[in-house]
Amino acid sequence: MDYRRKRRLTFFTIGLIFLLSGIEYAVILPTIWRYLQTLNAAPYFLGLSLSAFSFSGLLAGPLFGFWSDRTLSTKKIILFANVFEIVGNFMYFMGYSKWLLLCSRLVAGIGTGAGSSIFGFLTRNTAPEDRSTVFAAVMASRQAGLLIGPAFNIFLRLCNFQIGPFTVNKYTSPGLFMCLLWILLQFVILFMYWDFTSQDETCQRNGVEREEVEQEEEEGKPLVGHNELTGSYGTVTSVQSRTSSVANGEVTHVSPPPSPPPEEVNSSPFKNFSASREFLREEVVVLLAAQFITLFNQTALETMVTPLTQKFFNFGELENSIMYCVCGVEVISGFLFVRWLSKRVAERVVLAVGLILCNISCVWCLIFLANPQGGFAWQLAEFIIGVFLQVLGLPFVAVAQVSLFSKITSEKTQGFTQGIRRSVGGLATILGPLWAGGLTSDLYIMLGLMMGLLALLTIMMVVSYERLVAPVTVDNPTGTESED
Repeated sequence: MDYRRKRRLTFFTIGLIFLLSGIEYAVILPTIWRYLQTLNAAPYFLGLSLSAFSFSGLLAGPLFGFWSDRTLSTKKIILFANVFEIVGNFMYFMGYSKWLLLCSRLVAGIGTGAGSSIFGFLTRNTAPEDRSTVFAAVMASRQAGLLIGPAFNIFLRLCNFQIGPFTVNKYTSPGLFMCLLWILLQFVILFMYWDFTSQDETCQRNGVEREEVEQEEEEGKPLVGHNELTGSYGTVTSVQSRTSSVANGEVTHVSPPPSPPPEEVNSSPFKNFSASREFLREEVVVLLAAQFITLFNQTALETMVTPLTQKFFNFGELENSIMYCVCGVEVISGFLFVRWLSKRVAERVVLAVGLILCNISCVWCLIFLANPQGGFAWQLAEFIIGVFLQVLGLPFVAVAQVSLFSKITSEKTQGFTQGIRRSVGGLATILGPLWAGGLTSDLYIMLGLMMGLLALLTIMMVVSYERLVAPVTVDNPTGTESED
């Protein structure tokens, strides 16, 4: 199978991985609050369960990223990580107690650590100018899962039967459903995912060009060649030809064979790596802050939404699923727009637009959602506008910061650095639900901190705006000298 077909199938499989992660989130999130209530869990258990998923991913991400950087292999890492997704979702399906439910999210979260290896793989195998487009497509795949997930929930809520000692109902069925999907994905990865590198494309392209050159030389080759006149064949007697030329008083320059590229197979990508030099730079700190603050605010609002809709609008699983489905359509549209926009403007402009939208959203929620006024219709309109604005700004910030981060950090250690970036995001998704879970009855304090963090991030970006650009050269490309 040629390189291009392997590349297309591999990228398609990566899209499926993120699609399933989105489906899992959309299937479980609308029902986990009521699921915990059936197990007599306190309200803070909602924040604990959501945070447990992110906590284990926070720890696993850098480890999986380090593993992929050392081996330049991601397939076996993904297969290994998916085992935790399968086991964790089956534990969620069992659901004997609130503690088992908490542990199930902890185990399943380990599987998300493979995302750092995937982002490192994409960075190594995409050109810098195409990176925003590729990342936007991958993130849109996850949002497509968020869109499709609620549709599955509409059917899963109808389940009510027994499988041996296990009860399958609208609360436990999402775990069984996701367990089966992750098992199917294992077979897809086995047969449709390849660990190729950019050198594979170069070798294939050089091979095609070499064949074309050889064909042209064969067509233009004279009947009697120079080697035949000197009595030599091929390159065996090239030294003899040079000697005879010198003896006759004719000095002919013969180019030495090109030196082979230096062997870097066994060299560690972390040989000259310095964490302080890599991460304690102004532009890197700003992007990591953007990752943390936007995800903290997003997960805090997501944690708040389900209890809020139950309190003010008496929403159940069906209404929440429809709401997440509509949000999924909006986010996918946003990612498609960002994909188009990133080809025309710089990433820092996209990031600035996203921050402006996030600030507007937080101000709206602080004014209208902290203490809703008016009748049912007015309160529902305030809620819809607040959610719409929050979801609208997400694609701009997400794509811009991950694309910029991949360009200003070393390409050789992308798995590890992307793992650190995702761990910062994981820390935010831990603290966000914990912060919101304990303050669902005091929204002014909850939203006030979120507004303060956004204001801080905006100031940081304005001060560091000139530095938020990709450097001319991040790493010395391998094999440049030989190509010259």
